[in-house]
Amino acid sequence: MLYDLTSLDLFITVAQERNLTRASRIKHVAVSAISKRITELEAQIGSALLVRNARGVDLTPAGQSLLFYARQIKQTMAQLDTELSGYATGVKGHIRIHAITSALSQFLPQDLAGFSLLYPAIKFDIEERVGSAVIRAVADGRADLGIVAAQTSTQGLDTYPYRHDELTLAVPASHPLARLKDVSFREVLDHEMVGPHLESSMHTLLTSEATKLGMALKLRIRISSFDCMCRMVSNGLGVAVLPRSVITQYLRSHKIKAVTLNEPWAKRTLLLALRLEGASPTLRTFVDHLKMLS
Repeated sequence: MLYDLTSLDLFITVAQERNLTRASRIKHVAVSAISKRITELEAQIGSALLVRNARGVDLTPAGQSLLFYARQIKQTMAQLDTELSGYATGVKGHIRIHAITSALSQFLPQDLAGFSLLYPAIKFDIEERVGSAVIRAVADGRADLGIVAAQTSTQGLDTYPYRHDELTLAVPASHPLARLKDVSFREVLDHEMVGPHLESSMHTLLTSEATKLGMALKLRIRISSFDCMCRMVSNGLGVAVLPRSVITQYLRSHKIKAVTLNEPWAKRTLLLALRLEGASPTLRTFVDHLKMLS
């Protein structure tokens, strides 16, 4: 069915006021005109929307359903107006990004700053998610661009290398491993750990590497925030594997030390994930900018 937006708007007002006369005054439309619009809606739907009474009107079950969806349509149209009006005032695009913590805490802020100097009119919505959730959002169309670690399954999305980081061991300053310059993952697995969220790409990587060694993670605490992980480590609750640049931020403020993780997989690649087919020129421009930084 094709619904007239003006009729839906008038119906919303009638439903809110429970009175055609009051709706007429609010909308500056004759009562007869409103009544005609609602009669046309009822004919289109094939069911009565209102029950008239001495004080005004009540909604039928069909009227309740129409009110719910009519309000959603009105809200969506308002959002559409807001979004498109930006183009008239010079805004040239809007990009929705979902990214893992590693990208947000290390690289994306400075890369966005550089891009914004070149294209100051582009807007961004950014959400922090674990790797699998990032990919689902891009696949479902809830995000235009995802940033994940290379070991995350990308479900057939187009991917490009973005940045590289180094996973490093964070240990309490008084921990036995703090005396070492580098350490193998096998040695790390002998100690209790502060680990990331179960669905995170970091957890997937660490679990996989532990399995290859025939061992298991001794997870004492699971927590998603890098900041909180460092705080847990500094209070002696375990060791943690984190990007080196993240640990470096806390070396002075927390009682922790960074120990090089002597494993080839500790050198990690982050990926850009998107649906290239149908991507807007704005998104393509942003992705090209990030690709140049890899």
